[in-house]
Amino acid sequence: MAILSCEALSKTYASGETAVHAVQEISLAFEQGSFTAITGPSGSGKSTLLHMLGALEYPTGGKVFFQNADLFAYNDNQLSVLRRRRFGFVFQAYNLVRELTGYENILLPVMLDRRAPDEAYIDHLIDMLEIRDRVDHLPGALSGGQQQRISIARALANKPAVLFADEPTGNLDAKTGREVLSLLRQVSREFGITLILVTHDLAIAEQADRILSLVDGKVVRDTKGAGPR
Repeated sequence: MAILSCEALSKTYASGETAVHAVQEISLAFEQGSFTAITGPSGSGKSTLLHMLGALEYPTGGKVFFQNADLFAYNDNQLSVLRRRRFGFVFQAYNLVRELTGYENILLPVMLDRRAPDEAYIDHLIDMLEIRDRVDHLPGALSGGQQQRISIARALANKPAVLFADEPTGNLDAKTGREVLSLLRQVSREFGITLILVTHDLAIAEQADRILSLVDGKVVRDTKGAGPR
């Protein structure tokens, strides 16, 4: 069953007299609990597509549906609430609040939602991501891999249905990148989260259930991945 889909999704940027067609008429569906990698060369529209699927950016054409509801029929406030409660985001830049400890960063989405945290669930995330001894530290005292683990925990704190990851291993060395990818795959399986990941690394993409290859804003290949190794 598709939890997220798009129809004829397009994004055009105007640059002087030249229009840049970043995403062109893409129609896709993502099954609940699936792991999809979006890959392609720089400038192919990978991140733009991800940002529109996650309602971080408005399309110039087409629609995005989450659980059969048209996302862009919502107003800005409704979209903000939906993103906070149902979507999680992990980026190449960790985007942690420098003045908050790791634990406070993790709880930030829950606090913004003015809800009490599920402490047992948060504890489980902390143990799964192996950051128990780092959550009392400020981000400046953490390695890149540790900061990314904190950002993954933060993205999962509100129990999202879909986790969007944009080059999450881009700032990490190869070993740490493999560990982060393994963790993303593990949380997707354990919690039934739909994982959509942008990467330029084919070795990472091949570990997904499905690989979408973009060129010039169009899907040129939609293939099955090799899955976990």
